[in-house]
Amino acid sequence: MKRMINFLCLLLVWAAASSQEAFLRKDYVSDRGDTLRYRLLEPETLEPNAKYPLVLFLHGAGERGTDNEKQLKHGAQMWLNPVNREQYPAFVLMPQCPPDDYWAYIGRPASLQPSDMPVDVPLSPLLRTLEELLDTWLAKPEIDKSRIYIMGLSMGGMGTYDLAIRHPDLFAAAIPICGTVNPARFTPALKQVKFRIFHGDADNVVPVEGSRAAYRALKELGVDVKYTEFPGCMHESWNPAFNLPDFMSWLFEQKK
Repeated sequence: MKRMINFLCLLLVWAAASSQEAFLRKDYVSDRGDTLRYRLLEPETLEPNAKYPLVLFLHGAGERGTDNEKQLKHGAQMWLNPVNREQYPAFVLMPQCPPDDYWAYIGRPASLQPSDMPVDVPLSPLLRTLEELLDTWLAKPEIDKSRIYIMGLSMGGMGTYDLAIRHPDLFAAAIPICGTVNPARFTPALKQVKFRIFHGDADNVVPVEGSRAAYRALKELGVDVKYTEFPGCMHESWNPAFNLPDFMSWLFEQKK
């Protein structure tokens, strides 16, 4: 029996690894010579002349690296779910932040309390490269420019806020999970983006006030925003968020 259990465990690990290979390994090299590794999931079937949504998924600090693998730890299986792939065909980009970088900022902010977060945020070299990668995909005829989505968790949640602030005319929807931002950066232009925010009220890594303050500020601006707070949940609030029955349906309903 023990051997059978071990065999089944190995089989599950192999199946998970094999399914993740559906995410193609890619490298983007900028004109400056900067390299950004990413994984790409394409729709299972590409219909002639059809257009598909594009999802940009930003991982957290724990998945930084150079292996072009760790960024699949959280969220990849959601996109590989056969039902989701059939009902919501899309191009999904999952770039990997280098070990010593941070998506939205040049280094980790000293404090993650929203009022302490930077207001004047220069465009980092990494984010510039990420924008260029995104531009190469936006230029492709199979991408539906009215259905560009961004989401991220923790450090990636901060990156989600940052890119939505910089490009409110681009994204139809943004989902920051357990992220934070100084709401003083928000402008009325964000009314072009629909937000869905998630956080755990017991988060001991990124203060929950980051999401609460963002929600209040976006509501005051008249932005279409929904906030879900998970009682007793610590930092990994992406787990209950990803398992909500309307997570995918809400996202793919959004359109410019």
